[in-house]
Amino acid sequence: MKTRKIGFSKEAARLFSGCSYLYLANGIMALMVGALQPYLRDTYGLDYWLTGFLISAHSIGNLISSFVSGLLPLYLGRKKSMLLLCSAGVMAFSLMLFTGNPWLLILAFFLTGINRGAISNFNNAVVTDIATGKAWALNLLHGIYCIGAFLGPVFVMLFTRNDPGRWIYAVLLELLVLITQLPLLARMRIPNNFPKRKTEASSNWSFLRNPRYLVACFILFSYLAAEQAVNGWLIIYLQDSGIMSPGFSQIMASVLWIVMLLGRLSTALLTTRIKKSVFLLCSAIGYLAAFSLLLLSRSSTPAMLGVIGTGLFMAGLYPTTVAQVGDIATEYPLALSFLMTFGSCGAILMPSIIGMISQKVGIVGGMSVVIVAVITAFVFIGVHAWQFRER
Repeated sequence: MKTRKIGFSKEAARLFSGCSYLYLANGIMALMVGALQPYLRDTYGLDYWLTGFLISAHSIGNLISSFVSGLLPLYLGRKKSMLLLCSAGVMAFSLMLFTGNPWLLILAFFLTGINRGAISNFNNAVVTDIATGKAWALNLLHGIYCIGAFLGPVFVMLFTRNDPGRWIYAVLLELLVLITQLPLLARMRIPNNFPKRKTEASSNWSFLRNPRYLVACFILFSYLAAEQAVNGWLIIYLQDSGIMSPGFSQIMASVLWIVMLLGRLSTALLTTRIKKSVFLLCSAIGYLAAFSLLLLSRSSTPAMLGVIGTGLFMAGLYPTTVAQVGDIATEYPLALSFLMTFGSCGAILMPSIIGMISQKVGIVGGMSVVIVAVITAFVFIGVHAWQFRER
């Protein structure tokens, strides 16, 4: 399907609109699971380790789904695969409504990851198909995700402002949103419903020998490790460290995603005017500086500036990195799936590491580990810029 530099054909626009709604629902869910953590912890008496493992269970589901959702369409087609995997989100929030059993909560968070990984893989694959290599399209799509991510903590805050026990209504709202995904998917005219391996080369794993692709994998690994840590622990970190009140901490989680929305919309414009590799490098420098400010802050004002800077500079890293290997993802059916799967490994490890360290030395010490992931992302983005120095 042909696309212009800016804009879509009529059919592509309909597909983009459907993907946008799916990402909106996904964004609400992704940040809501983090915003619900303090209430689940207080309601069910969870310790730091188990609280962290809930987010890791979400990330494990995301990792498994990122791979499976790339493989299943080869046999079931994209539509049937998505209907199956997105049912996991409905089951997850149904479990949260009816049980506080720790093992069932772990299962519920695992299933939210299944839903999230499926949508992420599907959306990136479809938009890559209709706008190959167009960073603006992926950044715009991920901007819609930011709107949902902003709304997730807001819904939790609105329901719980007078009664913490009313977090259950936020769960019910997201359950209804996730249910609406299913008829939407059933009606979408999904392109390349049964992905075909066009050549012998595209049916193997030879993309793993591409240095540009491997660097992108490590960028996403370290980026998602830091992003998931911030998503899952920011509210508890700001609250338990005494930097901000519980209510203000919830607000800052939404502020983070407002800024990320603005950042991704700006990125959609900037990447049409400057080299994507240069943009990534500038973003990485700002990201490192802003997160360092957040980590070193012990009062609300500098911490707020750190949150805003972190959201602004991290906003374009994920979609722009994916766009940089869009040609490889288009040629090799499993390349995008592996990229998402490998990146998700970082998101699995970091929340549990923070939980374990926080259990021993406190939440400030636990969050300090995240700087390692931020520095690693900075280093690999520097390598990526060097790879593109002559392009």
